[in-house]
Amino acid sequence: MEWVDTMPNQTSKRSWRADKLSQIGSSIFAEVSEWKQEAAQAGRHIIDLSIGSPDRGPSDDIREILSQEALKEDNYTYPGTRGTMEFREQSAAWMKHRFGVNVDPDTEILALMGSQDGLSHLAQAICNPGDLAIVPNPGYPIYAGALAIAGVTPWYLPLREERGFVPDLDSIPEEIWAKATFILLNFPGNPIAVQADLAFFEKLVGLAKKWDVLIVHDLAYSEMGFDGYRPISVLQAPGAIDIAVEFHSFSKSFNMAGCRIGFLAGHEEAVGALREYKSNIDFGVFKPVQTAAVHALRQAMAASREDRGVASLYEQRRDVLAAALAEAGWDVPKPKATMFLWARLPEAFREEAWSSRWFARELLLNTGVAVIPGDAFGSEGEGYVRIALVQEEEALREAAVRIGKFIGGVSP
Repeated sequence: MEWVDTMPNQTSKRSWRADKLSQIGSSIFAEVSEWKQEAAQAGRHIIDLSIGSPDRGPSDDIREILSQEALKEDNYTYPGTRGTMEFREQSAAWMKHRFGVNVDPDTEILALMGSQDGLSHLAQAICNPGDLAIVPNPGYPIYAGALAIAGVTPWYLPLREERGFVPDLDSIPEEIWAKATFILLNFPGNPIAVQADLAFFEKLVGLAKKWDVLIVHDLAYSEMGFDGYRPISVLQAPGAIDIAVEFHSFSKSFNMAGCRIGFLAGHEEAVGALREYKSNIDFGVFKPVQTAAVHALRQAMAASREDRGVASLYEQRRDVLAAALAEAGWDVPKPKATMFLWARLPEAFREEAWSSRWFARELLLNTGVAVIPGDAFGSEGEGYVRIALVQEEEALREAAVRIGKFIGGVSP
């Protein structure tokens, strides 16, 4: 008997791509990658100052410990979502050493696969669909992206140059405070190295307590302060532990980006909610990585005050690039922290007809120097570009020379 296909021969019109994917991050990062390929095919030598990925590895000691631990057979069981007790206790000890803050390693610290792991999942753990959260604009893309995944509505708090990019807490309407589940801030920030002092955090804690809004502080750049500035923790503000959580990362502080490890510290219920959520989606950080991270924290705690770790490297790079850009005809402010310069477009490129995306693309195609246009971080980023200090000094100087020829020879 011959089989006959009675199903209609139609091409499926179903989309296998969720709508939320269009909201979870800026497509500009994929676009810049394509621009780099286009520039390379045209024969340009690429100097990549786009992505904030450390170009150096951790200390030899940290790598040695990671290697030794990876050889131990008993380190290949599931590590557990919470993190090892050794890692949590050492993280708590470092918080006390670095910030004078007391956190309970058993209930107020959670190991993470990098701080982005926690940032991308926290809203799903503490919010319900339809809730509202306050996030900075411009801000790191996962801030808004995580809200889209969780079905949470963002309210954008503008960071503007006329205020030194410090958010105006008084500008947040009372009806927004009343609706918000949490407010997320980032000091020093990405893409802008905004600084907050204790007075700012005390005011923030007061408002958060008044409106019962959780403070979420991203402190990924805690060890990248320059010119005598040392970033502070929101948990240093009196009473903050009752209303705040804070993300910490080993990626930037210890050049352990590929290891994927960080932690969340602070309010017990919020930490517990994320722990409960993550217990359903992963099994924790590889134990050898946690052991290496413990050693990184111990190293930092044993270092002298004069040993500034990664900060000295990026401060020197900042100085080199800022000076070279000024010589090339582009005056860019020197940030007090992080691994980025936040640069307003050169004077000749500030007409309304020309965007930061146009500038970044033309710069890359003409010179091979890759930067990220500011609108990748939100509407308030238009008219700026972010430049990452992730190359050695010789490459930074060469990038500045190329940029100088571009801004001096191209008419928008």
